[in-house]
Amino acid sequence: MIFQDNIIKEYLRNVYFISGTACGGKTTVTKALGEKYGIPVYVIDDQFTIHQLMSDKEHQPTMNTFFKDADEFFGRSVEEYKKWLLGNKAEQLDFVLLDLIILSKDRVILCDLHIVVEEADKITDPERIAFMIHKPENIVDTYCNRPDHQPFNNFIHSATDFEKAKATCEQTLTEINVDAYNFIKNSGYFWVERDNSRSVEDTVALVEKHFGWRLLNDFSIQKVDKGTELADELLRFIENCSWDDVKEHMTKLVKNWEFTDWETMFVAKADGKIIGMTSVMKEDYYPLPEITPWVSSVFVSEDYRGQRVSGKLIDYANEYLRNLGFKKSFIPSDKVGLYERFGYSYVKDITNYGGQDDHLYERFI
Repeated sequence: MIFQDNIIKEYLRNVYFISGTACGGKTTVTKALGEKYGIPVYVIDDQFTIHQLMSDKEHQPTMNTFFKDADEFFGRSVEEYKKWLLGNKAEQLDFVLLDLIILSKDRVILCDLHIVVEEADKITDPERIAFMIHKPENIVDTYCNRPDHQPFNNFIHSATDFEKAKATCEQTLTEINVDAYNFIKNSGYFWVERDNSRSVEDTVALVEKHFGWRLLNDFSIQKVDKGTELADELLRFIENCSWDDVKEHMTKLVKNWEFTDWETMFVAKADGKIIGMTSVMKEDYYPLPEITPWVSSVFVSEDYRGQRVSGKLIDYANEYLRNLGFKKSFIPSDKVGLYERFGYSYVKDITNYGGQDDHLYERFI
């Protein structure tokens, strides 16, 4: 079965990728970003043994090629070694993509993997991948000197002729990486070249800027009550927001506080200001009085998008509704693949009061 590229990209919208050449620093940057933002990190190398157990000789022949010792492993020609490395990577990628689709269904995942630009074109968009590169030289020494690579260091030193094994490995890895290094630099994709004079923190800052990530200082979500300073602040936020299609309607709704019973607004705040909002309503802009409650008016300021603020607002609204005794909520959208990321499932197409067709989604809470 073959899946088209646009389908793969849609299902991987919550995945951010860090790839690159050998010793480019991708593992270090991925780990640092994951810790800084509290995002789960998926490392392809850590999954190889698991995927190998799931593979078979017919469909994944390279992954099922085994060597009795270092002499046999490094005794191959450079061409044989390259073919084996590239074959493993290609065969494992199917397992990796399926893992990521499952893991990223309702959360952001950061993935440390080995893909080239041509593969990146098929699975993601340029704004969600960063390439960490390093000019291919002294790869074996650089790789073996890392504490987390000591098993490989011990393995290559177990070869009867260590220098020959090292030379074969060095030539193989150099040939694989030199083309990728040059291609990435001229690809138009975002890349960062390793510079030992630059700190890890500074390198991480370059990547997070590319991803559009920023830490949310003093982040909170609050329920808005009538006649409060927060309601006045929300009104100013709506009046100055860029969502022109609903600005007039939302301004009137909040200014006159046209909410009844449990209906209300919620705001996300960070850096001392409102950065997003949503509402819970009995009815929305649809002639469907039998459907309730609605999560509506989800909006986040442009400067704060990509930080899962929308998801946090939606979760907070659903928790509020669940505490009121509701079992599920509904949300409309003219987009496909957006609210599925937040736990919603498509129900049917609906028509709003303006005559436009939208998609109705529901989420059990």
